[in-house]
Amino acid sequence: MEAMLLIAVTIFIIMAWLTLDIALGSLKLGSLGDIGPTAAKDAPLVSIIVPACNEAETIAPALATLLAQDYVNLEIVVVNDRSTDGTGEILREMQLRHPELIVLDIDELPEGWLGKHHALHCGAALAKGDILLFTDADIHMQATTVGRAVNRLEQTGLDHLCLIFKNKAKGWLLNSLILDAGSGLFLLFKPWLAGNPRSKRFMGVGAFNMVRRRAYEQVGGHAAIKTHPIDDLMLGKIIKEAGLRQECLSGYDFVTVDWYNSTGAMIDGLMKNIFALANFNTVLALSGVLGLGLLTILPQWGLLFAHGPARLFFGLTVALRLAFFSQAARHSGLSPWLAPAALITPCLTVYIILRATFLTLKNNGILWRGSHYSLDELRRKNRSLL
Repeated sequence: MEAMLLIAVTIFIIMAWLTLDIALGSLKLGSLGDIGPTAAKDAPLVSIIVPACNEAETIAPALATLLAQDYVNLEIVVVNDRSTDGTGEILREMQLRHPELIVLDIDELPEGWLGKHHALHCGAALAKGDILLFTDADIHMQATTVGRAVNRLEQTGLDHLCLIFKNKAKGWLLNSLILDAGSGLFLLFKPWLAGNPRSKRFMGVGAFNMVRRRAYEQVGGHAAIKTHPIDDLMLGKIIKEAGLRQECLSGYDFVTVDWYNSTGAMIDGLMKNIFALANFNTVLALSGVLGLGLLTILPQWGLLFAHGPARLFFGLTVALRLAFFSQAARHSGLSPWLAPAALITPCLTVYIILRATFLTLKNNGILWRGSHYSLDELRRKNRSLL
């Protein structure tokens, strides 16, 4: 067998196996929609903790969906984290209409903390609930979301429950990039295995991380991960490593967000944390770029320039990716006509990884919310996600 044909066949087999793995795994992922809201009259107090740093455009409609939850034993703690826009004024106005809303203002960031992590830490310290729900300032929740999640927690004795959200961003290329990134995270973390105590797989989702307070305190809370840029996944990791019970469910009909408002915003937003997926290891990051290029970009070139059976197998790989992308889009409530973008998004992903790696090395660290965190400190204090 000639070398090019061997490469084409190998890539096709690997891609077929990975596609099947994601497809079958996704079928195993449970849904919050299969769980009814709790009917218990003595339901535990749930504290929703929302960090907000310059969220004037999103905070009011997001909080409105939290205030509209039909779960009665609920408190909402919003942490205004050094906002310089109108976030503080909006929160004060909402507090006048909803006195039950708790607002905590933070003016300074202690050394050694990332801002969001410190805000969540302070919010958890102020909250009174036995169950803590960490979410973001742009997340919208359907009215029964908290009640259903608490019911699942109580029925199964879980310590941690996270929900996969539905992206409602606008734009053909942006949605395609988000869909591709989500598929990659599914492949890396296999969230359907988070609930298996025999598996080391774990999951955490910033849009919806519900944790029992005792479990949160047992693992050290956000203080244990205060310098890791990917706080949601790391919280899931330390909870799973502590031997606590964890589960990830689909919350597509219950948790939604306009994740980014443009492709450029998403690229810029990933600059602070994409290198962290490789634990700030340059070799590992470049290996990921190489693997991504071989599996998704090379087949496109092979389809154009290879000959004979090799071209056929490259074509089958491209067709497989397009078919998977189309079905994934349909499953996510998006148009299957996003599929052609699957030919573009790998190039963007490679660019994001390379740019994030280069900038982190060039700046000797990351710049986040006006604070610089040195690369040496990030490498020394943080464990790998993978």
